[in-house]
Amino acid sequence: MIRRNATLVAAITGGALLLAACGGDDNNQAASGQDGEPIKIGVVGAADDHWKVFTDLATEEGIEVELINFTDYTQPNPALSQGQLDLNQFQHLQYLAAYNVGNGEELTPVGATAIYPLGLYSTEHSSLDEIPEGGEVAIPNDETNQARALLVLQDAGLITLEGGGDSTSLPSDIVEDESRVSVTPVGAEQTAVALNSVDASIINNDFVTDAGLDPSDALYQDEADSPGARPYINIWASRAGDQDNETFQRLIELYHTDEVQEAASHASGGTAVFVDNPATELQEILDEIETNLTTP
Repeated sequence: MIRRNATLVAAITGGALLLAACGGDDNNQAASGQDGEPIKIGVVGAADDHWKVFTDLATEEGIEVELINFTDYTQPNPALSQGQLDLNQFQHLQYLAAYNVGNGEELTPVGATAIYPLGLYSTEHSSLDEIPEGGEVAIPNDETNQARALLVLQDAGLITLEGGGDSTSLPSDIVEDESRVSVTPVGAEQTAVALNSVDASIINNDFVTDAGLDPSDALYQDEADSPGARPYINIWASRAGDQDNETFQRLIELYHTDEVQEAASHASGGTAVFVDNPATELQEILDEIETNLTTP
């Protein structure tokens, strides 16, 4: 486990160095929705329809929201840590845990959003059985989604992972002589593009619709209600100490209104499984993951 944990944490730590300036206020400023300052929220996919529904609802309640869009998963957490954002909403607990451990941070989950099943897609084959022996599958190369992708492939019967695998598994843990396919890690945003040259790809929900794919066409996906899905609950994150901010909590409540969730469900192709775990439970799950990442 030391090797796996070190690799996972190093990947998130290294990724943090890619932060591009997103402009804005002093790094130590934390907006509260008061004094006319907008709440700056870092997201991936700000053009999705549900964000307009969400910001309109916030405006109706007198809360000014500014969405800061990112195209690289490595950027929103450093931006939040440095005070350039007040909240972000793009990641699951596993990713947040790796970031916190790798960077000595204490970013905090303050609300849940949904679990998005991770799917396997192909433009060459219409079923798992058609994927040939020795076929190639592209998977996201960010370490947390990479591990989940490997578990999806194992559940689909395409690979076998040493020791059964877990949320820190690496491609090097694939037992080659017991596996039907090989994997090629690529940037998450490149997994859909890779469909042109591989037998199948594991594609994050953020990129499925934009790639012109229908989530219902997934050859296989993991189950959102399984215990193993707990690390992949997507969350709102804030800096430590802001978890009781009343304005932030109201924004989280607005996200769970029927209007927002209907639009978010549409954006996910109907795959989103909405959850509303309390912040205390989310923190307990996060603490458990962080312990696993730091325990030999």
